[in-house]
Amino acid sequence: QVQLVESGGGLVQPGGSLTLSCEASGSRYGINDLGWYRLAPGGRRELVAQFRSYELQYADAVKGRFTLSRNSAKNAVYLQMNNLRPDDSGVYVCKANDWGGDSWGQGTQVTVSS
Repeated sequence: QVQLVESGGGLVQPGGSLTLSCEASGSRYGINDLGWYRLAPGGRRELVAQFRSYELQYADAVKGRFTLSRNSAKNAVYLQMNNLRPDDSGVYVCKANDWGGDSWGQGTQVTVSS
């Protein structure tokens, strides 16, 4: 199972910025997908942004505000979140996929509030 180290959550004012980092390690096969999801009510995980191999996907709500970058050598992704809004608040969880299946981080809290 892939190990995921997450960082970067916190409290920020509306209009502010945060960067979430996720570094994956331990894959026996190599990482295919790596990115960030957000927990919805009931525990459902909703896509925020991810690399599917080297194809970028963004949720419609974050397009133009969030940017996902990748350091392939480190198996890491960095989610730069700009112009944050209160409805961006939530628990963000990193996801990795390899041919052994999906792995999930423990999550990091993002709170956007004045």
